[in-house]
Order: sequence, then C-alpha cells, then structure tokens
Amino acid sequence: MPVDLQRRALFRTARLQPSNSDIHLPWLKSLDNFLDKCTRCSACLEHCPEQIIEQGDGGYPTVNFTKGECTFCGDCASHCPENLFDVDMAVPWALDLTITADCFTQRGIVCQSCRDACDAKAISFRHMGSAIAKPVVDASSCTSCGSCVSACPANAITLTPETESTERECCE
Repeated sequence: MPVDLQRRALFRTARLQPSNSDIHLPWLKSLDNFLDKCTRCSACLEHCPEQIIEQGDGGYPTVNFTKGECTFCGDCASHCPENLFDVDMAVPWALDLTITADCFTQRGIVCQSCRDACDAKAISFRHMGSAIAKPVVDASSCTSCGSCVSACPANAITLTPETESTERECCE
C-alpha cells in the first residue's frame, strides 16, 4: 500500500500548535502573539536558572513545575530575540492551582509540604470535619510560582491556565 504523504503532513502540522493545557512563559503579551512570533530558538530554555522551561508540543517553550519553581527572574524574557514579553505586567500569568484527591490529607496522612514551600502564604490548612487539616488555596495571594507543585510528595498539585476562582478547599 503506498504512503499518502498528504495524510502524513496533516499529522505533522497538527502538533505545531501547543496544547491548551500547556503553561507558557510568564509575561507574554498575548498567546496569539507568542504563537505567531516565537521562533522556538530555545534561548529561554538555555537561560532559565531554574531549568523549568522545556520544549512542548511543536517545539514551543512550556513551563514544567515538577522540576521546580519560577523565581520570576526575567531571564527568559531578557534573552528572547523576539518582542514577546511585557515584564511590566502586574501579574506574570493567569494560572489556576488545583489540589486533587491524591493529597495525603485525603488519606489521613499529615502533610503540609505545599504550605511550607509557599513563600506567598497562599496555602493554609483548616480542619474541616476531620482530625487532619486540609489545604485551602487563596487564589488572590497565589503568585503561580509553582513551588508547591514540586514540593508535593503525592503529586497532587497542578497549575493550569486560569478559569476563574478565588478560594478553594482541597480536593474539589
């Protein structure tokens, strides 16, 4: 059976766009501008002191918080040859923090690693009808740095592009 090269090309180009769940770099002017102008040169990857930036779908840079936190140093923006960033933005990015049912507190295990890792004090613990206090996230205090993601021993914390929220209890 002969290979249909047009069908193969479809699969190659379908991955050129990053996934909607990818976490892109902080201070992007807009996602459309990023997709149009990013040359995927890897300068941001090479200059990130925390080494949390990696190549995602289509070669676009994405942030992987399981490797560590963003310190908002700005090296990704300052080394980019394109005009993609606005480091004067009040908020570097809009991300939602979610703590899943995999959290140790859901299994009766005392753990407050996420709170301890959070310099912004956006994660607190409250007793909610059980002996083990559960984490509560104050989204208005959260900087979305990702320090809690890499600190979580249960891999129960994720950051995803924002939907809208203010304060959430663990394991919704």
